[in-house]
Amino acid sequence: MAEQQNYQNHTRWFPLVHFVISPLLLVNLIWAIVCVVQEFDWFRVQYLLLSFTLVLMSVAARLQALKAQDRVIRLEERLRYRELLPPELAAKASNFRTSQIIALRFASDDELADLATRIANGELSTPKEIKMAVTNWRGDYLRV
Repeated sequence: MAEQQNYQNHTRWFPLVHFVISPLLLVNLIWAIVCVVQEFDWFRVQYLLLSFTLVLMSVAARLQALKAQDRVIRLEERLRYRELLPPELAAKASNFRTSQIIALRFASDDELADLATRIANGELSTPKEIKMAVTNWRGDYLRV
C-alpha cells in the first residue's frame, strides 16, 4: 500500500510518461533543432516537424486523459454531495468550479459540509486554499 496521502505528497507522477516518454521526445526535438541549425536541409526540417508533432501528440494525449479523469471526479463528487450535504448546499457545491470540486474531493465526509460552506461563502476559492484547509485527508490513489 502506498504511504498515507496528504497535501505534501498528493501529486501523482506517471513514471512511463513523466520520466521516459516525455524526456525522450524532448531530447529528440532538441536533436532535430540542432540538426537543422547545423546544416539546413528539407529532410531535416521534415524530421523537426515530425519531432514537434510527436511532442504535441504526447501533450494532447496527457491532457485528454486528465480531462476525462476530471469529468469522472466531478460526477463522483456531485453524487457524494447529494448523499452527504443538505439539498441547498449540495446544489451550491455542484456549481463550484471544476478545480474547486477536484480539490474538495480530498476532504473527509465529516468535514465536507464545513468546507463546502466556506467555499460557497467565498472564504476559500483556490484549489490550494481548499486542500490546505482539509484536516482529515481522503487520498486519491487511482489518479494517473
